[in-house]
Amino acid sequence: QVQLVESGGGLVEPGGSLRLSCAASGRWVSIDYMGWYRQAPGKERELVAGVASGGVPDYLEAVKGRFTISRDYAKNTVYLQMNSLKPEDTAVYYCNTKARRYLLTTPEDYWGQGTQVTVSS
Repeated sequence: QVQLVESGGGLVEPGGSLRLSCAASGRWVSIDYMGWYRQAPGKERELVAGVASGGVPDYLEAVKGRFTISRDYAKNTVYLQMNSLKPEDTAVYYCNTKARRYLLTTPEDYWGQGTQVTVSS
């Protein structure tokens, strides 16, 4: 099993910054991908940013230039630096990883518990 533990959410004023962290633990053969999704009330969950191992980050158009995803491969941790936050960024943010627990298997999805980000004055 793979466990994801998130931290760093909270309340911030518009224009402010937050940094989310997500640490993976457990047993796996490889982690192929790590990313962040978000879900606002009444809306579907959407991909905010993600990066495949050794790949180039991909971002939701609405956050390009404001959010930065990064991975610490040694610590099995992914970060999301969020700058110039807007009220429409308010959502529960979920960490996601696609990991292989065994050789010659397809990656499985694992999710964190979610962390609330609220942007409000």
